[in-house]
Amino acid sequence: MPSKINELFKRSVLKYISLILGVLSATFGLKSFLLPNKFIDGGITGISMLSSVLSGIPLAVFIIILNLPFIILAYSFISRDLSIKAIVGISCLSLSLFIIPFPVLTYDRLLVAVFGGSFLGAGIAFAIRGGGVIDGTEILAIFLSRKLHTTVGDIILIINIIIFSLVAILLGVETAFYSILTYLSASKTTDFIIEGIEEYIAVIIVSEKSKELREAILFNLGRGATIFLGQRGLGNNESGPSNTEIIYTVLTRLELPKLTAEIKRIDPSAFVVMHKVKDTIGGYIKKRPQKVI
Repeated sequence: MPSKINELFKRSVLKYISLILGVLSATFGLKSFLLPNKFIDGGITGISMLSSVLSGIPLAVFIIILNLPFIILAYSFISRDLSIKAIVGISCLSLSLFIIPFPVLTYDRLLVAVFGGSFLGAGIAFAIRGGGVIDGTEILAIFLSRKLHTTVGDIILIINIIIFSLVAILLGVETAFYSILTYLSASKTTDFIIEGIEEYIAVIIVSEKSKELREAILFNLGRGATIFLGQRGLGNNESGPSNTEIIYTVLTRLELPKLTAEIKRIDPSAFVVMHKVKDTIGGYIKKRPQKVI
């Protein structure tokens, strides 16, 4: 029991460290790059930034005010847990924007868009890994997707199209283009930190040495494997289909070279198909944090 308590304590500490790093990274991206150059990101954070630029009121105020309705929405219609995570993450971001005086590093527009977006995206990703939410966009997207029977990604895309259209009208087309670049940089950084390092790859292997390959996957890689019974489209003697075993396994991108080496060692002529997997539940694959909770 003590070891289990210690493990839970370590996980909690790591989550808080990740959340703090996320808030600091997002604050750095906003104050050192984006806000001084009036570049706008997507989502509720983007609406808050646009409101701050137009009104002169500090961004921290709009971060709280504009996200509050979505926190209430999460509590009322989605889950209490999500609303608590949103309160913690958004409050920390707002407080950080108020009290930490990060310096302005550059006014070069390309550098601002790329690095400002990257730091903001990294902040969002680390906050998610820490169990927090620092933008209410996904809360709104989850709610609308359930009502409109569409995907969360489609809703977020529509919201961002509206935001960048407003930026083009109010701040100019050039600023809107740089803001889109900022959003793309932030989005790609978020995806990489959450998914890229441990990206899941599904591998289908058709081989006459399926037993040896299955044992290599189980014992050398420490991963699970499922065996499907199938038939080859054409037998070796062209007399008709022959039975075969098909191996299906899922592993991380970092483990893929080791699997490839095992396949080449055991059966270089094996037929192998690989494709990306969005996420997994259960099995021997380490579960990563979710972007949408």
